[in-house]
Formats: sequence, structure tokens, C-alpha cells
Amino acid sequence: MAAVLSGAGGAVYRSRDPVSNLRLRVRLWRGTSSGPFLPQAPPPLASPVLPGLADRAGTGARRPPEEEEEEEEAEVGWQEKLFSQFEVDLYQNESACQTPLDRQYWEEIRKLERAGGRKNCRIFTYTDHDRFTNLEEYFQKVTDSEHEVPSYLAERMANVRRRRQDCRPIEAGSLKSKIITWKPSDEFIRSSHVINTPVQTMYIMGDLGPYGKLGRRECEHILCTIKVDDNGVITVKPDFTGTKGAYQIEVDGEKHEVWKYTIENASVQMQPEDEEREQRVFRDLYGQYKEYLSGLVGSEFEMTLPGTLRLFVNGEIVSAQGYEYDNLYIYFFVELPNQWSSPASQQLSGVTQTCATKALGWENVAYFSYPFTLEMFFTEGAESEESLPQWPVLYFEVLSLDFWQRYRVEGYGSLVLPASPGVHNFTIPTWRPVELGTVAELRRFFIGGSPELEDITYVRTPSTFEGERLSRFGFRTETTGSVTFRLYCLQQSKAFLETSGKRQRMQSVLDQLGGFRQQSSVYSVLEAFQRARRRMQEARESLSQDLISTSASTVHQSQEP
Repeated sequence: MAAVLSGAGGAVYRSRDPVSNLRLRVRLWRGTSSGPFLPQAPPPLASPVLPGLADRAGTGARRPPEEEEEEEEAEVGWQEKLFSQFEVDLYQNESACQTPLDRQYWEEIRKLERAGGRKNCRIFTYTDHDRFTNLEEYFQKVTDSEHEVPSYLAERMANVRRRRQDCRPIEAGSLKSKIITWKPSDEFIRSSHVINTPVQTMYIMGDLGPYGKLGRRECEHILCTIKVDDNGVITVKPDFTGTKGAYQIEVDGEKHEVWKYTIENASVQMQPEDEEREQRVFRDLYGQYKEYLSGLVGSEFEMTLPGTLRLFVNGEIVSAQGYEYDNLYIYFFVELPNQWSSPASQQLSGVTQTCATKALGWENVAYFSYPFTLEMFFTEGAESEESLPQWPVLYFEVLSLDFWQRYRVEGYGSLVLPASPGVHNFTIPTWRPVELGTVAELRRFFIGGSPELEDITYVRTPSTFEGERLSRFGFRTETTGSVTFRLYCLQQSKAFLETSGKRQRMQSVLDQLGGFRQQSSVYSVLEAFQRARRRMQEARESLSQDLISTSASTVHQSQEP
């Protein structure tokens, strides 16, 4: 017997109330026949007494059989057991009970018979401990293919019991396996990597068999599946009916029948005074937790002034690579533009340790792992709304030491501190000034002297420059290695908490600072073009000098007799 369920879609809910308060109302009735030549046949006038109900067959007035068969409504609680006709027939004999659960069901069915029999006819349930729940979870398909072959992971997940385990005390002598496996084998890793998610499951079923033939397993169909985990997440599939209309099941059997049913949330609504009392309890709980967190933070937590941005930078000079000589160290300092300040105890400069290089591929790398901390303040003023504010810049100089403790300049570079909080990694290329001729390189190798900048801010636009154009004509440089930085940036401001106009003005300042970052990238591109232009000019001059020397030697040879 095949069945097709139409219009089914699941939903996920979250509830802070105990799941034991959940109740569902299910209404099931027979619809019109979907076949063109199979009209709905009336039920027979005389019907045999259902198995398991013989004790109450002659007690009191009963509803007509056709009313019991055609329409039924049941209200079901969470993990409430409603027995099916198949289970009533199965647990009639005590000899069929094999487990303690079977014996418990046998006793409950006997109590139901003494009380007049079960009230449900077609609607019944399977709880979390029934065999059907185990089989349904084991044979659940992963895809919609009819020829699906379960994979290794699907088989392993099917063997996992996805529900809450019983909270029973574990005796000391019952631990027969090791808690920690120090040397796990490959087979142990393969069999133990599946995560066990505790979930409780319940199925609301419907017996859609023909009249007078209830209790056949092939006629049982799932009307609703409810799953609840420890986090209060409730999964209902299909969802509550609401205004969507009844769900429909088409059954292929002796007659092409159509069954319809609805699912409603029948949980008792909380009274207004109880809801207010619960909200008061939650407010008190959250207030105590807030006081607890405030106690952990303490009263020494400093807040910035209005219109002020505090910038924390926990930085690290990670490494330097691609340089000519060994025993490298780095000198660095931070330049604060206008409207920026720092505490009196804050050091804005530093020197790393001397680090030897090691070969890594084609380059020699020196790993410094040198940490530093910066704290700076930006104060909003009238100038910040009219002009574009500057962002702090970190300048650095890479030097090397020889055997006689003489230093050489290996490169200069600069880094604009990030305008956004978070973790940032930068690899900054460097350059150094050079002199023409072999004598300068010999002096650099033997004596240790080399051209260096008097003002390291000349790497960018110097802070003391007041002109309109900065000319670097005739300044010769050479590309050297690069330095890697890792920066952890934190920003603190009351503007992040306020919703007034101050926050909007502060956001405009931060937007301008972000624009300055883009402008800085544009400046970097222009500087790269300028460096390329200088290199082309140097190549042209060296080529012209080679041509002059070649022509001079040719003239000298022609003058010889």
C-alpha cells in the first residue's frame, strides 16, 4: 500500500517552557475518493467487533461504527502513549512480552480494558522508547532516490541513538572502557568521530486501513513527527495547520481513498498574571546576571570622553625576509597627526632584538616575533568636519650588524595603521638609498657605512614639509626585502553606544578616516609609479654612461699609431 502526503512542510520552534506542557490536537477524517469511477462507499450496516474491544461491546451505548471510522479527533501530550490496534492485539498475551517495556504496555492495556477500552480508533502514537522510533531513525533516507545506497557516514549516523540518555548513576565498577584513548587506531577514529546529538522523538500515527480491518502494519502512516532537543528547539513536521488547510494523504489500496487531517497546537495558554510573574522572574534573573558581569569588570573600567576615539593596537613584528645581510634588527616609531594624542607613559618607538636569518626556500628569513602595544586618542574638533583627518603612521628602518658591530641600512618602510578593528596582516616592501659606483658597495661591505635618511619620515611626505610639491629628483633607491606585521586593533568610543547626533557626527569622522585609507592606497599607487619612473631614469642614465665610455675607448684606440 503506497501513500502520498501532499502539502507537508516542517517548522522549527524554540520554547523556554518545559516540553511536558506541549499538547497537540489531531483531527482525521476520510475525504472524497480521488478516482473518477470510485465513489465513496457507505460503511456496511453490520460490522464485527474490533479485537481487543470485546469486553466493552455490550457495556453502555456506543457510537455507530461508521462515525468512529470516518472521523476521529484526539488530543495528544508530549510522549503520551496511545495504543494502536496492532499493539492491542500483540500485547493481549503475557507470553509475547520480552522486555520490561512490553510488560509495562501489557499492564496498561489490561487497565484500559477494565476501564472500558481505548477511546482512540485510528489515531495512535509511538513514543521515544518504542521500536518504531528505532527503525524509523535507522531506515531514514538521506536522498529522494528510490535506489539509494547508504554511505559509510549514513550507516554510522543510523547506528547513533539520537536522543537524551537516561540520567542514571554510574557505579565505579561499571566503567569497563577507558575514558581517554592515548593511542587511537585508524579504525577507532573512523568509528568514534560521529557526534551524538541528544534528541527526543515522538510520532503521531494514523491507521488508514479499510473498515473492519484495522491493525495491519502496512496501513500505518505518519501524520506528524515531533523532535525536541536539550536547547528547547522543537521541530514539527508537518507544521501546524493554521490557515493553510488540511493535509491530504492518498492511499492506494482496494479503493483509491483520500484522508485528510489537521494539526493544531492545543497547549494551555499562560494566564496574564502568570506571564507577568514569569517576566518579573526573568527580569530579576537578568538583573542579577548583569550585576555579576559588572562585578567581574569592576569599577576601574575607563570610558572615553564624548567625541573621543581610543585606539588600542597590540602589534607584532613577525619576520623580515629577502635582505642581503644577516643579523637584522628593526627600529620603528609612530607618528601622530593633528588631533591625535597618547598617554605620557606610552612609548611610540622601539627597537627589536638582533635576529639571525635562516634559509626558507629562495630567501633568508629572520623571525622576530617582537610584540608592542600602542594606545592613542583621536579627539573630534572643528577641523575634522572641514578637512580630512590623518591616521597614525608607523615608520620603520631595517638594519644589519656585522662581526665588528658595525651597522648597515637594509631598508625603509611605512605602514598606515588600520582604520577598522580586528586582526590585520601586512607585508610591507622596503627600499634603501644607494650611490653610484663600485666604491660605495665596497665601503658598505668592508667598512659598514651606507647612505641613510636624516629624517625617516621622508619615506612618505615629511611632517616638516610645508611646500606644495615635494621633489625627489635625483634621489636613487634600490628595492630590498619586506617586513611582515600582525596587528590586533581595538576601538573604544561612546559613539558606539549612543544614538544621538553625536554618534552621527562621529560616524562621519570614521567615514572620513576610511576615506583617508582609500586615499592612502591611491598615494601608494602614485608612489609606485614614481619609483618605477625613477628606475627607468636610472637605467637610461646608466645606459648613456656606458655609451659615453664605449665611444671614448673607441676614440682612444683610433688615435694609437
